[in-house]
Amino acid sequence: MRVVEETMTAAPGLPPAPGAEQYPSLALANSAIALPGGHFVDVLGTPAAANQWLTERGLAPVDVGMREMCAAQLRSLREQIRALFASRVDNLPALPAALAAVNDAMTRVPTAPLLQWDDKNGPYRATPHPTTEIVDHALATLAADAANLLTSPDAERLTACGSAPCNRYLLRHGRRHWCSTRCGDRARAARAYARRTQSRAN
Repeated sequence: MRVVEETMTAAPGLPPAPGAEQYPSLALANSAIALPGGHFVDVLGTPAAANQWLTERGLAPVDVGMREMCAAQLRSLREQIRALFASRVDNLPALPAALAAVNDAMTRVPTAPLLQWDDKNGPYRATPHPTTEIVDHALATLAADAANLLTSPDAERLTACGSAPCNRYLLRHGRRHWCSTRCGDRARAARAYARRTQSRAN
């Protein structure tokens, strides 16, 4: 099957998967999307697209000037988070490389707000956030969010979309195993087709 890869800022017609607005790491995991017909959309496929994705989530300013190296780091973290989500969903041990990547991203930036001093207002505490470290801060935030999701009660609801070829993850509500109405309709249509085919064969 031929795979057609496209770069877009959003998957056409797909709303965020349940839980993705609450957990940015879930949105990150879902930023590479398999669509019917062998199409594949990478929402982080270019530095500009990656910059826009981070900006929309308050993780980077509009004019950060994202380079390919930084966009590649974001895509790499996405794959490691996807690996951890897959391990959790399938009840398998985590891949050591995925754990190491998430922990490395979390510890690469200072987390303690440092003591600062302003001549006008006096002492205050703030986390340093120089422009050169914006991407590191974004990666740390996303990695920490993934760790929070995986260790929270919500992890019990983490599941993969049950409609092939979709590869998105979601937080399940009730028995729903689909990331969108479109995927649910496709799964129901596939089941109905399978039943019809089976009844004709009998």
